[in-house]
Amino acid sequence: VFFFNDTATTEIYTEQIVGSVRCVQETGVRHGKGKYTYANGDKYEGDWIQNKKHGIGRMTYNLKGEYFGQFEHGRRHGEGLFTYLPSKDVYSGWWKYGKKHGSGTYVYADTGMRLQGEWSEGKMISGKWVFPNGTFYQGQFRHNKPVADGKWIFQNGNVLEGTYKQTELAPDDDVEVEEGQEPKVNLKLDWISSGRLYDAAKLINHHENI
Repeated sequence: VFFFNDTATTEIYTEQIVGSVRCVQETGVRHGKGKYTYANGDKYEGDWIQNKKHGIGRMTYNLKGEYFGQFEHGRRHGEGLFTYLPSKDVYSGWWKYGKKHGSGTYVYADTGMRLQGEWSEGKMISGKWVFPNGTFYQGQFRHNKPVADGKWIFQNGNVLEGTYKQTELAPDDDVEVEEGQEPKVNLKLDWISSGRLYDAAKLINHHENI
């Protein structure tokens, strides 16, 4: 067991070396493969390069979730899968320096609904909101909710086109942001179309942001 000043956070951690990780006690350099246990209960197992998580690894965030995939310079970067706790929601896809970025899919464990498309800076910007019965919305997104022009495509093949208008509401007080997630934004959605889709719009409006 070693104690040293971690260069990434300037906090003091307890390190447990397993495998081929080499630690120089004076400098705290980790390099190679191995396991590392943080003082807060987080655990990492995988590749290290010059004291940084770099390569393939598994990061377990104590009571918050687990990420398995690629790391670069200490952050989630590349392709990986994050399972969130306590919700058990899952995001699988691409990351860029700690945030969802590129092609990816987020699945809600409680409803079976999923967001599938292109992500930027942690938020989906275009793609589909897919319901378990096969109905889905396709279009642009902001704060992981529909915005601007788009269309609903139903299981029977019917298509309903329209526009979503977003209105930001007052934020909730003292809401903790989960590991791997972006701060939540409260929104009111208004659907404008020649047809009616109140039920689907209401369901989206009341579902939690990711």
